Amino acid sequence: MKRGILLLNGQPYEGKIDDADALVVCCDGAYEWAHGRVRIDMNVGDFDSLPYMPYPLPEQVYPTEKDFTDGELAMSKLLDAGADAIEIYGGDGGREDHFFGNLHLLLMAARRGARAVMVTARSHIFVADGEIRLDGICGKTLSVLPFGRDAHIMDSAGLKYPYPPVLTYGRCIGISNIAVSDAAYLRTEKGDFVLIIINRGKV
Repeated sequence: MKRGILLLNGQPYEGKIDDADALVVCCDGAYEWAHGRVRIDMNVGDFDSLPYMPYPLPEQVYPTEKDFTDGELAMSKLLDAGADAIEIYGGDGGREDHFFGNLHLLLMAARRGARAVMVTARSHIFVADGEIRLDGICGKTLSVLPFGRDAHIMDSAGLKYPYPPVLTYGRCIGISNIAVSDAAYLRTEKGDFVLIIINRGKV
């Protein structure tokens, strides 16, 4: 397993970030909140949100008008480097369209066989398919939502409310379940991606 950390220019993450043995990629304006708090190995972006060049100097400054967000470019750098366990910080808050786009970074990683999780002050958010095991979450509130299309639920266990055979894209029935076991389990039909939100505090 190779760890990667992606720092985004959304709500600054105020908790501790463990950068040990991880490749850390910082996007554009995230440098303002991350510099001095976490080691940065690579700066990526067009730097339209930063009034100066960050350190280390970027290998390339991308044009502002482009077909990829800075987050996509940075996620590609991590995936191309072989990172398969990626933590995203600063992905929430700020502009709502950016937050929705950042959720697609999770899907981008999942489609390439990597596990990416967005860590916020209140939750852990990730995308998965196939067999999904959730450990150490007894008593936590979690939500499971289809991502991109209907999701076929083959089996689940350790949760207060059973899921229907199909989670319909465009409905909210998967919101606010409760883990009643430390070893919750969910199995979807391979290729049916679900967005999972595990709440860290009171809801």
